[in-house]
This record gives sequence, structure tokens and C-alpha cells, in this order.
Amino acid sequence: MSNQHSNRLIHETSPYLLQHAHNPVDWFPWCPEAFDKARRENKPVLLSIGYSACHWCHVMAHESFENERIAAVMNEHFVSIKVDREERPDLDHIYQNVVQMLSGQGGWPLTMFLTPEQEPFYGGTYFPPEDRYGRPGFPRMLSAVAEAYHQRPDEVTKSIQQIRENLHKLSTFESSPGSLSLDILTNAMRSLANNFDMVHGGFGTQPKFPNPSNLECFLRYWHFSGNENFLNMVKLALQKMAGGGIYDHLGGGFHRYSVDDRWRIPHFEKMLYDNAQLLPLYVNMYQITHDEQYAQVARETLAYLQREMLRPGGGFYATQDADSEGEEGKFFAWTKAEVDRLLGDASRLFCRYYDVTGTGNWEHGKNILHLTVSQEQLAKMFNQSLETTQASLEAAKATLFATREQRVKPFRDEKILTAWNGLMLSGIVQAYAVLGDAEALQAVRETIAFLQQHMWHDGRLLSVYKDGQAKFNAYLDDYALLTGALLDAFEVTAETSYFLSAQQLAQTMLEEFWDREAGGFFFTGESHETLIERTKSAYDQAMPAGMSIATRNLLRLYHYTGNPEYLQKAEQVLHVLRRHMEQQPFGVGSLLTVLDFYLQKPQEIVLIGVPGAPDTAAMLHAIHQQYLPNKMLVQLDPRAQAATLDALPLLRDVLAGKGQVYGTATVYVCHNFTCSLPVTEPAALSALLAPKAQTP
Repeated sequence: MSNQHSNRLIHETSPYLLQHAHNPVDWFPWCPEAFDKARRENKPVLLSIGYSACHWCHVMAHESFENERIAAVMNEHFVSIKVDREERPDLDHIYQNVVQMLSGQGGWPLTMFLTPEQEPFYGGTYFPPEDRYGRPGFPRMLSAVAEAYHQRPDEVTKSIQQIRENLHKLSTFESSPGSLSLDILTNAMRSLANNFDMVHGGFGTQPKFPNPSNLECFLRYWHFSGNENFLNMVKLALQKMAGGGIYDHLGGGFHRYSVDDRWRIPHFEKMLYDNAQLLPLYVNMYQITHDEQYAQVARETLAYLQREMLRPGGGFYATQDADSEGEEGKFFAWTKAEVDRLLGDASRLFCRYYDVTGTGNWEHGKNILHLTVSQEQLAKMFNQSLETTQASLEAAKATLFATREQRVKPFRDEKILTAWNGLMLSGIVQAYAVLGDAEALQAVRETIAFLQQHMWHDGRLLSVYKDGQAKFNAYLDDYALLTGALLDAFEVTAETSYFLSAQQLAQTMLEEFWDREAGGFFFTGESHETLIERTKSAYDQAMPAGMSIATRNLLRLYHYTGNPEYLQKAEQVLHVLRRHMEQQPFGVGSLLTVLDFYLQKPQEIVLIGVPGAPDTAAMLHAIHQQYLPNKMLVQLDPRAQAATLDALPLLRDVLAGKGQVYGTATVYVCHNFTCSLPVTEPAALSALLAPKAQTP
């Protein structure tokens, strides 16, 4: 693209905004100056929201925003604002809700038309440069909207009023009568199961997204009820995803979603938040089954994250693009001729396993690697041992990976987002605890240090870091997910400073985001800029809802400290959102996991042992090798345990008079403020922690 044009986006740090800095469109970032200009010139505002890894955002940019003729129409009739949804999820929340009201569907690029007072009156998603796909052409749309704005103001005003009323309803929650009971969970799980694909795994048809929160619900329900059907559904989903093209079989990690219902053809972008949520699911399934295939996927995903997404010195980058060299999936796809040339005699085995054919299993003769048979079946087909087959496949994968590394890689958006890093930290902490990867622990420590240094100032968080600049007041998701990550890191590392930081963040979160009139959490803090709606949402999107994570944090902190405010506010959220859990369980999976935690009450596991000592390590291994979704772990060094317990007054009282037995690592398992007898043998601890299925 020629740089004969430059606009105001040239001064931004967002890679997405910089991708549009040389458009002929006279773009503004979201700023008061843009709306002042719209008021002065009596023009509507064209708001375009997207992100750097979005394929259709690139398509619309190339077709329309780089087009001189279309840009001229935009510049004449509109004030145009470009927003990176990953920097401004507050704006995306509002205007995505609007476009879903107007069209019944959302997505990116989001195209919204506003008044100079930020009020939306019309919008959609992708528009082609001329009429096609059943969509009106963008130039025709621009002319129609400009004409309506100036010639039919009454219609615009009516549309604005209807939108505002509906927007407000979406953020208004009221407590519903009834108790918080196991029936809510049971009914929700049955409803989710009715939407499960029993052939290919996952939910719905196509496009198919992983929906990790709902899979976590199934695992928790199995753990509680002993109903094997729910465990088997998660097994099916994880196996099919790991065998499909949505998984990167050479480099590890998962793509965004599958365009088909069999997980074969991915949408190739890789998002930090997807891998952050899928990583612990595979770790959990390994804990349950001790089947190495799940651990292998987790290790490969972890390796991908550390290799491609980890900033030197800590902090994880946001995304990798779907495109490379202007072509979607080019980096990941193969022709059979390429594979034959690289692998020689080993190609036949590899191609059979990964469905590589001469005509291609995708488009233009290209192949996306995915599994069609098991390794055991493959070994029989080729009349060789399983060990020989596995060795051949690993060698072939290494060869193709090395070759692929020489290709032009997809663009990487190197923004560091506080919320996404919090989610990633929680996933890596689980992976480290179970798989024992020392590099993973180092990444956790360095990333926490990075966030504390760059994203946390004067007791307040910032949301985005790029090119040495941290900016934007943090959102609810930032506070909630980082608080949860710090609690997770405290449990695994025994660093009391992490717990104290989590408690401080939670207090700030309550001060800034709590709705003092109706309960629940707003998405933006009190000190945030004023927008047309201060949204609240209980629904998971690509990430778990901040409302859910915040509520879980309060419950965890209550069980550590005994502070009744934490429990009262958590219960208020659950009561306010009770109807949503009953009526729309598919959208509130993360909230249902919080309800499970609340109803079951956590197992509070206290390990008193010298850090690093063999007996302490053996007891930790016994704890981490079991799937314990509602556990809370506190590690106490008998030489300095008083300092830790001072931060945990509730446990201090519960453990009064309890200590090590015979100077060896000792565990107490407490539940509902009652503790077990001391346990000093790993086998006995495993038996004590094993799930006891109940009948809901």
C-alpha cells in the first residue's frame, strides 16, 4: 500500500490503527476532537471497530478504506473514527450490543453510525464495495445513511430512542426470588448437553467455537455428580479439537475457531485468550485420565506460547494474524508435493496420518493437517510397531516445522493486555503445577513483575501496553482476571506478596466497579470517561465474563480471610444473575462454575513443609495430580509460617494448634471450617482428596 496518505492514526501505538494510518480516509482515533468536528460540521460519525488479526477487517480495509473513491465519500459525508476493540472493549461492548439488536448478529469489522453525541442509529458488520453476498455495497450504504441523517431526522431520533431503551435493559439486572440450589446446576447441565454435538464434539454446528467455559462446567459437574456422560462429552470435544485442523500439529496452539462442524478447517488467527483457556482444560483432562495425549497437547501449546507469544522479560502478546503475505492460512497449509520433497520415503506415512492428498483437503490444492486415524491404526496399516510409527511422525513433524519456520510468519500484534495476561497466567500456573515446566514458572514470575511495574500505578491498573507506553484505565476484566491469576500464583508459589496484591486489587475493584444501587459490577470504573451507557454483562464472550471472575475472586478471598463483605457481595451477584443461569445457561458457563464453587464449598488444603524438600514435593505432586476444581491450596514454611497466616486470618484460626507431625511435610484438608487429621503420606492424601460422587 502506498504511503502517499497519512492520517491521525499515525500517532497511535495500536498495530490495528497503524494498519490504517495511510488510508485515504481521514481517520480519527476515538477522541473528543472527532465529535467536536462532527458537531461543527453537522455530520454523522462513522465508527469502525476491528482488531489486527481479523481477516474480514483486512478485507474491508483493502476493498473500501484503501479505495480513493469510497474514502472520498466517507470524508465528505462523515467524521470517521477507527477503534481497536482490544484497546477499547468498553466501546465494543456498547456498539456490538447495538448491531446485534439491529441485525441479529454481530462480529468484526463492526460498522456503526453515530450522532455527534455518540448515539448510535444504524450499523452492521462487513460491507462489500458493491452489492453482493446479500449485503448492500458500502458506498450505497454510506449515501443512504447520510441522506437519512440529514433528510429524515425524525426517523433517526426514533431509532436512537429505541436503541437507548434496549441498551439500558441489557445492563439492568434484578434479583429473582428463589434459592441458589443444585437444581440450577443440574438443569443447566442438561440444557447444555442438549446442544452438544455427540458426533464431532463441541456445541452447535458451524462455525464452531471451543466454548471452554461450558466444557469446564461439564468437568465440574462430572466431578460433583459422578455422571460419566459429562466427562465423556469433554473427552470427545478435546480429542476432536486436538485432532482437527483447529490445532496446529506442527507448532502447537489452537486457532480461533473452525469454519466447519468437524474442526477441520480453521479460521487461522491465533488468540492468546483461546490458548489461555484451552491449555488448562487439557491439563485437567490429563489429571483425570493420566492419558499422555492430553499432556502432550498441553506441552505443545505451552511451548507455542513461550516461543511465539512471550515477550522477553515477561508479558504475553495478544494475537497472531490469520493471513501471511496477504493470503489466509498460507503459513500453515501444505501441498503434497512439498511434503513429498521434504520427507522422501517417510512422506507416505505422514500423509496418511494427516490427510495430505495430491488434490488437497482445502482450497487451491492445499492441505490442512488433521488426523483421520489413530497412531495405533496407522502402525497396523504400515505393519510396524507403534514406537517406530511414533518416532517417524515426530521426525517428520520436526522437519516440516523447521521448514515452516523459514516462511513469512503471520503478523503478530504485540500489544500486552492486562486481562488477557491474567487469563494466560492462570492457565500457565495450572500447567506448571501439573506438568512441572520450570520455564513456565519463570514466565509466570516475570509476567507478574512486568505487569506490576508497567500496568499498576498508584493503586490503579492500566489496560494496554505497547511500544513502552501503558495507557487506558483498566476495565473490570483486567482487575478480575489479574486478581484471579495472583491468587493462583500464590497457591502454587507460596509467595505471600501475590496474595496481598490480589487483595489490594479486589478492594480497588469493589471501590471502582461495584454497583451500589443494584449490585453486580459495571464493566467500566467510576473514573472512566462517560459513555452513552455504563454496561454490565454476565455473559461470556470469547473470554469468561469479568462479572463471573470477580465473583469467584470474592468467594476465594472470603475463604482465605473470613471478611463477610466478600461473601455478601458474591451472594448478591449470584442472586441478581440467578434468572440468567436458569434461562440462558449457554451464555453464562463461567458463572455456573462460580455457582458450583459457592455451593460445593472449597477444599482448603494446607501443606506445612519446607519448600523444595523431597517430602514437600511428594505431597504437592499428590495434590496436583488430581483434578480438584474447588480446591484452595496454602503452602506454609514451618520456619516462617506465622507471616503467611497473618495475611490469612480465617485459616490461622482454623489451624490453631496444628503443625507438622514428626517434622515431616504434613497436610490438613479443611472443609466448612473443619479440618481432617494430619496426613503425612502421599498415598493417604490422594485417597482423602479423591472425589466422592453425590447424587444431585
